[in-house]
Amino acid sequence: MNPIPAARNREIPPEIRAVARAEGVEGEALAAEVAAGRAVVLKNRRRPDLPPVGVGRGLRTKVNANIGTSLDRADPEAELAKARAAVEAGADTLMDLSTAG
Repeated sequence: MNPIPAARNREIPPEIRAVARAEGVEGEALAAEVAAGRAVVLKNRRRPDLPPVGVGRGLRTKVNANIGTSLDRADPEAELAKARAAVEAGADTLMDLSTAG
């Protein structure tokens, strides 16, 4: 079920309920923010093992850390050290943007 039309119909799909629970907000309030376009619920359909994540008004700030090698700097061990530091610091997501090496 797509959470946006569901929220606009005043329904609260499982993804919105899960995010509301994780964020400590009411499901109805989050559904209203999604319906108004002030929040989104992200869910990777190809990775059902990952929980949905909410971004937007009334939700906690998410931290994304980018790592990666390039033609100018191809040091995988340095990038792994950055990745470990980001995880230890509590980053919500980690993206490998390597283009070389």
